Order: sequence, then C-alpha cells, then structure tokens
Amino acid sequence: MDKSTSRKRILAQLKEMPEKVHRERSGKIIRRLVEDPLFAGASTIGATISAFPEVDTSLLIDYCWSVGKRVAVPRCIPSSRGMDFYLLTDYDELENVYMKLREPRIDPSRYVSPEEIELMLVPGVVYSKSGYRIGFGGGYYDRYLSAYSGKTVSLAFDMQLAESVPVETHDIPVQHIITENEWIDTMGWRK
Repeated sequence: MDKSTSRKRILAQLKEMPEKVHRERSGKIIRRLVEDPLFAGASTIGATISAFPEVDTSLLIDYCWSVGKRVAVPRCIPSSRGMDFYLLTDYDELENVYMKLREPRIDPSRYVSPEEIELMLVPGVVYSKSGYRIGFGGGYYDRYLSAYSGKTVSLAFDMQLAESVPVETHDIPVQHIITENEWIDTMGWRK
C-alpha cells in the first residue's frame, strides 16, 4: 500500500475514536513517556501542538511546564519546507496558520537551535516498529532530523502501527515509539 493510501486509511480510523477513549489513551501514552529516564534526562523537549486525532500533546506540554522543562515548538517555513523551533511558555504565544496548524509567533529571541533540543517528539500517521513513519506528507520533519542529533520519539496509538511502511532514501527513522500498550526501541527492529 502506498503512503497516501495508508495515511488516509489510518486517519479515517483515528477520527472514529470516541473523544473519551482518545483522551484516556493519550494520557496513558504521555504517562509512559514522562515516567521514563529518556524524558527525565532532557531539559528541552521539542513537541508539536497536536490536533485531533493525534495523541494529545497538550498533556505533555502542561506537564513539562509544571516540572520546569523547556518546550520548543515548530514553526513551518512553507517556501523551503523547513522548520524552526521556538520556546513556548504559554499557549497565548501561538497563532493559527495554514492548514489549521497552531504555531509559535516568530520571535528571534525565543529561537531554539537543534543542539538545544535533547528530546524531539516526531509526529506521524503510520509507523513501523523499525521506526520509519508515514507523516502528514510535507517532509518537514525528515528535513529537520537530517541535521538533528538528539533523541527522537514518536507518540502513537496502537492502531497506527503497521508491519512495514514504504521507505524512501530521505526518510529518517525515530529511535523510540510509545503507544498505549508498548514502548518500542526501534533499533532492535532494523536489519
């Protein structure tokens, strides 16, 4: 199955998830992450501002703020399909941009370099246990990850896991995938 078909199929299934179930499963996934040494050892977390039906990252962002961790969120640059990350200290610092995304306002004093982000949450729609993923189709994260050397993790629901996904030469796998029922160290699944 090609990327576009897989993406559409999984997104349709995710959208059928009842809100209460979505909230409970998101909470379980976030708890699995924050209870792990991988999270404890990171002072700056790169996170997206999720939108339903993605795992709810607001739970993680709120927790990060409560324990004094820095949160950096991406601002897409459509002309180059690149991204820059900016420090987020309050949801009021976000604005609505294209494709209904909420992103930080551009403020050079709040720019966070790739070297400062110790743990990057990488979004996606479909994942293989080897860490490859089908994203939302823009290639933004693969471009960013090509120059990023920190830890990577994806938060996903079990239904987003697939036996395999199509892999292209520019695709960069994540190191860990956390679902409501599994913590997957993807290195062990790569040949």
